[in-house]
Amino acid sequence: MYLRRMNIPDNLKYTKEHEWVRLEGDVAVIGITDFAQGELGDIVFVEVETVDETLAADEVFGTIEAVKTVSDLFMPVAGEVVEFNETVEDDPSLVNDDPYGEGWLIKVKVADAAAVDGLLDAAGYQAHIG
Repeated sequence: MYLRRMNIPDNLKYTKEHEWVRLEGDVAVIGITDFAQGELGDIVFVEVETVDETLAADEVFGTIEAVKTVSDLFMPVAGEVVEFNETVEDDPSLVNDDPYGEGWLIKVKVADAAAVDGLLDAAGYQAHIG
């Protein structure tokens, strides 16, 4: 059996729901992990209708649709959704091809940047997914 090596960059923070966060000042760039895209399979649609909304941590900010399933996307930290990656809207396969780069999903102006510190680090996320 082929076991795919997971890409879990050390410079990001992670949630148990398989989102990643990269803090750029007071803006968090958020996407789904390599593990999540691998579990979902071919992603065919990403929907985010929460731009300009302020959401709490763990609230649903959108959905991601693969060939066989639809999954909710959860806010890792509280804040205002300020941007949706429209490139992903046009080409959802970017989430499969480059989940930590071109396949990012949203940017959030975080309410409290320190909240990001409470998320899982790479080792913690690796332990979570086994």
